[in-house]
Amino acid sequence: MAIGVAVANAILLVTFAEEFRRAGNSATAAAIQGAKTRMRPILMTSMAMIAGMVPMALGLGEGSQQTAPLARAVIGGLLFATGATLLLLPLVFSIVQERAGVQSPSLDPDDPASVFAAEGLRDSNALPGGAA
Repeated sequence: MAIGVAVANAILLVTFAEEFRRAGNSATAAAIQGAKTRMRPILMTSMAMIAGMVPMALGLGEGSQQTAPLARAVIGGLLFATGATLLLLPLVFSIVQERAGVQSPSLDPDDPASVFAAEGLRDSNALPGGAA
């Protein structure tokens, strides 16, 4: 459960940071802006999940001693993952994307931003650079 929420938060942050980077910003500025923009939704998602796990973690009631450790592990994992998403992920994004281009990754020849469309290649068998 913790990994699912953490991955969803990370995808959210990286998607917004990549949009800012493709808009012409540096990778560092895009990472910071992505973290600032998405901090509230990420915190809300994580805190809602943690709040939902607190009753289970308290272990009140019959047979709840078996499930309480799971809830405590999920809470700890979410706390760590939220911190890593907001602090470490922008750092890693800026390092990895610093030298990346802003060219569209699309391979669709009908997409105007695609490399295939830019070179005028309409044949689906042709590859850029003349390779077949």
